[in-house]
Amino acid sequence: MNSRLRPGDLLRIGLLGLRTHRLRALLSALGVAIGIASIVAVLGVTRSSQSALLAQLDQLGTNLLTVANGRDLGGAEAELPTDATGMIRRVDGVLQVAPTTQLVRQNVYRTSKIPAGQTGGLAVRACDDSLLATLDGTVRAGRFLDRATGRYPVTVLGYEAARTLGLATVGPDTRVWLGGHWFTVAGILDPFPLAPEIDRSALVGFDVAHRELGYDGHPSRLYVRAVQDRVEQVAALLPATAHAASPEQVKVERPSDALTARIAVADSTAALFLALGAIALLVAGIGIGNIMVISVLERRGEIGLRRALGATRGHVAGQFLAESLALGVLGGGAGVLLGCAVTAGLSVYRGWSVLIPPEALWGGLAVALLVGALAGIYPALRAAGLPPTEALRAM
Repeated sequence: MNSRLRPGDLLRIGLLGLRTHRLRALLSALGVAIGIASIVAVLGVTRSSQSALLAQLDQLGTNLLTVANGRDLGGAEAELPTDATGMIRRVDGVLQVAPTTQLVRQNVYRTSKIPAGQTGGLAVRACDDSLLATLDGTVRAGRFLDRATGRYPVTVLGYEAARTLGLATVGPDTRVWLGGHWFTVAGILDPFPLAPEIDRSALVGFDVAHRELGYDGHPSRLYVRAVQDRVEQVAALLPATAHAASPEQVKVERPSDALTARIAVADSTAALFLALGAIALLVAGIGIGNIMVISVLERRGEIGLRRALGATRGHVAGQFLAESLALGVLGGGAGVLLGCAVTAGLSVYRGWSVLIPPEALWGGLAVALLVGALAGIYPALRAAGLPPTEALRAM
């Protein structure tokens, strides 16, 4: 009559070794938990950050283009014509155009007592009231420039410029030292993800820039909002439209491409960390296999006694394979929970939606089970191959 071992009995016997050596089992499962946690966390954080970037792209739009000074044949910075703004406005498919000019010899300071060289990396730019609408920006405090304030020594600060100058609010007496003159601060802007150069700028009107700050009428950067489904066609027309004589001296960019590139970088970084997680799992599998071999050597007497009482080779092999699988499952379950916790914590901290791919959950458990199975095959076969008489001598 063949001896049979029910699955419940096999599991109970397989867990016996884990209960007997709890610390050793915990350390063995910990390696699997670290590997699975890293994989789940990488997949979850990557998916959450990509979702946030895509949502930001949807909100900001991908139809913003910039036209800026390029380089001439000698490598010097070229200059856009004074009529570039008007010419671009005539292009079919262009919705809005906002010209700006960086006033390269002008700086902004909190007071007139600060040494001229301590600029804080801030720039002074001339613009008009079309900038805010074209960039779809918002004012954090105060108000933006209009046709009236653009004629007087009034400035609006970008988000980072205000922080650098130590300003959080504005009032009638809020002033900055700009280009050798006192300028009243009318407003502070919210950040512009697609125009970070505006964040670190003090904005003034074209009229006062021409009268007090040496503005010569040439724009240095234009922001162009195009019809969404015609962005590529508009971008192709902008160089020749902005500078018909030398279109090669015009630089046209699509700021949203930088956010798209961040998604690609996140994918490549995720692949690197997934590889590190796979290496951690490999090391954990080797560790489980080593522990199981040691367990077989320590329990030769138990193996011999079981064989003498009627246990088959398959029963013995199943016992140690079940123990190895249990280590993998315990480590995998702990790793999935830890990976989910890391993803949730980082997502909440960064203000992202928590997104964990379902395949990361069941895949993590499946991989952990596979690692446990592969790590336990050799020790199980070795235990099954021990002759009963030789094993009984170890008692």
